[in-house]
Amino acid sequence: MLPKKAMETLTESMLYLLMAFTEGPLCGTGAAAFIAGRSSGRIIMGPATLYTLLARFSEQGYIREIDCTKGMRTYEITKKGRDAYDAELRRLQTCLDDAAKGSH
Repeated sequence: MLPKKAMETLTESMLYLLMAFTEGPLCGTGAAAFIAGRSSGRIIMGPATLYTLLARFSEQGYIREIDCTKGMRTYEITKKGRDAYDAELRRLQTCLDDAAKGSH
């Protein structure tokens, strides 16, 4: 089996971070609060993970910075980021569909 390309599938943290930006522009702390709320506290994204992913998503063109006021950076999702998010949702739905075909 060949190794997967970077960012071909998203980790849970990556998925939730992109999910946050589908709701509209956010700063990092706003995205972390969204993730904690949407996951009912199951996913708490610490600063190291959050800012590493924000930098990675920015480099990959999944999000773009749209404002930086008083050191607070605000980002929005790009078409490429939305496409990656939608592709991951389709992949996960396929997994769920496959599991539903199981022998019960």
